[in-house]
Amino acid sequence: MPDSPPATHAEDTRHMRRALALARRGLGWTDPNPMVGCVLVRDGRVVGEGFHERVGGPHAEVRALERAGEAARGATAYVTLEPCSHHGRTPPCADRLVEAGVGRVVAALVDPDERVRGRGLRRLEEAGIATESGLLAEEAEAVNAGFLSRVRSGRPWLTLKLASSLDGHTATSTGESQWITSEAARADVHRLRHAHAALLTGSGTVLADNPSLTARLPEGGAHPLRVVLDSRLRTPPGARVVTGPGGVLMVGGPGASAERRRALEAAGAEVITLEEGDGGCPALGAVLHELGRREINSVLAECGATLAGALLRGGWVDRLVAYQAPSIIGAGGLGMFEGPPIGSMAERINLRILERRGVGTDTRIVAEPHREG
Repeated sequence: MPDSPPATHAEDTRHMRRALALARRGLGWTDPNPMVGCVLVRDGRVVGEGFHERVGGPHAEVRALERAGEAARGATAYVTLEPCSHHGRTPPCADRLVEAGVGRVVAALVDPDERVRGRGLRRLEEAGIATESGLLAEEAEAVNAGFLSRVRSGRPWLTLKLASSLDGHTATSTGESQWITSEAARADVHRLRHAHAALLTGSGTVLADNPSLTARLPEGGAHPLRVVLDSRLRTPPGARVVTGPGGVLMVGGPGASAERRRALEAAGAEVITLEEGDGGCPALGAVLHELGRREINSVLAECGATLAGALLRGGWVDRLVAYQAPSIIGAGGLGMFEGPPIGSMAERINLRILERRGVGTDTRIVAEPHREG
């Protein structure tokens, strides 16, 4: 069979975009693994596709190879992340690609995990397979922002979710907050919860609202680990956040009552003690690095104004998702953030708006802190 002409850059880009779209299908199910998609192309024709569907299941490359069969020999594999070269929950994907006889591998990103970090591509090259990396790298970074944050910095990617009236209030002067936003916006929040491995809140929110903080989707969702910052362990053992489906981690302070700890543990919660930061709250850096140590890739913060302000001021927020309702609460309403007053415009926290769209009757705004330099 004569050699097929090499793929053009436009063709490479098209197939990698498809691989990225496949990778996104694993959202919420693959943690602590990254989301990965793979497309196998031979003689200009797609012969196999796959994505990592669930942690512990076959990786994207294996799924694509299974579908391609013998047609994988001599094909180009477009993979959103460098094929693994180590034995983890599953055998190395680099070896499977070698055994299948693929002719070329294009990876969007080199895996920063020290167990891989270029070794997968070298394994392929040693077997005579041509490799390339960096195609659509920025898009691939966005798909796996949580995994990459944890591997590179030791802490998960953090999204701060907010809901407010048009004048920036989260509740009335009496604390009533249900419901500021529409049913469609609340359903969207459940999808956000499914997309994150952990959900972070404070004891004040738990005591005021008794939320369950689970991912309730019609098609079924993955419930995030619920992490409650509660220095004095005031959360009742019967609170919904403790008794609901999925795991719960209570983070107490050194002076927390041993009796309350035992009661929470008896109710099924895991309780740990971490150092306290400002205001008697567990130190946020210590909390996030503990979650990183537990291989939590992404965290969604749903919390009150005190914790929201501390997260933002501390530089822990990677992205904000704000739902703004077309209503006015007026004077005395509770704000979104608390903290020391800002004395000058130079001290303000600037945001870069990434997306703005309607959800039901509300506006959904996605933004990131705009850090100079």
